[in-house]
Amino acid sequence: MKDSTKFIFRGLVVAVAASVLSFTAQAEESRFSVNNPEPKEGQLIHVPPTMDDLDKSNMHPELKRVIRRGYDLFMNTQQLRGKNVFNNMNCSSCHMGEGRLPFAGPVWPAVVTLPDYRGKNNHVNNLEERIAGCFSFSMNGTPPEYGSDDMLALTAYHQWLAKGVPMYADGKNMYGRGYPRLPEPEKEMDYKRGEQVYKENCVICHAEDGGGLVQNNKVVFPAVWGDNSYNWGAGIVRHYTLASFVKHNMPLGRPNSLTDQQAWDVAYYIDSQERPQEPRYTGDVKETREKYLDTFHKHTNYGVEIEGRLLGDHDNVGSKDFLKPDVLRPRTFTAE
Repeated sequence: MKDSTKFIFRGLVVAVAASVLSFTAQAEESRFSVNNPEPKEGQLIHVPPTMDDLDKSNMHPELKRVIRRGYDLFMNTQQLRGKNVFNNMNCSSCHMGEGRLPFAGPVWPAVVTLPDYRGKNNHVNNLEERIAGCFSFSMNGTPPEYGSDDMLALTAYHQWLAKGVPMYADGKNMYGRGYPRLPEPEKEMDYKRGEQVYKENCVICHAEDGGGLVQNNKVVFPAVWGDNSYNWGAGIVRHYTLASFVKHNMPLGRPNSLTDQQAWDVAYYIDSQERPQEPRYTGDVKETREKYLDTFHKHTNYGVEIEGRLLGDHDNVGSKDFLKPDVLRPRTFTAE
């Protein structure tokens, strides 16, 4: 019976993958996802160039090669597993459609809005530092060195996607930037309702235990909790961020099919599960939550008791052997 169940499950995974490929092809045809909100009057609408556009361009061949390397790292960040990445995430796991799709965390806005002040680390960040944050939190890892070949390639790919957008364009007026916040839920977010949404819509790809799907040592669907998922400092542990991501992008092939309430509830459920420790952990979860409450954790369940568990009350750092990458340090911009 177990073998039969596994066979059926694998068949369903193949069916889902096929529908995803079909959806991706349709989305690529229009260069936008389907069923997204209409642009508002006066919004900056940017259609990022594709890799085909890169091939057809008259840019220097070496620059093209570096941008392609950045694209390769962006789409398959798992090739840095054990060096910079210590979970089952790729950049494209959160920034879908090659980092190009609106409402799916498109990465080109970072190119034209940075350098800028960022409340999460309380200083001015540039593009490399923003990418470093993704490696440190979302990848539960440590970033490529600033100025390294891999970091240069990643920034080159980001900048290619921003081609044609003026520097310091109004970040608040960009169509589909980030994961635009949904209206507040009509009902208070609910763990049990979220669990039901997860079982009905998410378990086929991300598994009952949230561990995702890995076949032949290749990540097919990323883990959404547990040791192989993003840690407690990742932006997507904020309820409003995950709710928007789910609403506009999930389930794969059926974006915008869940109600806003369902998106809020399932986000609450997923982000009420354990994951690797917050890299800024002081040794006490409640103290850490309080320290970063105003700038981050007031929107998370970190350090909160849910279903009889005090979330984040542990020293587990997942697959890595360190808590905080050395690169996560304050900047003072003084001559000292």
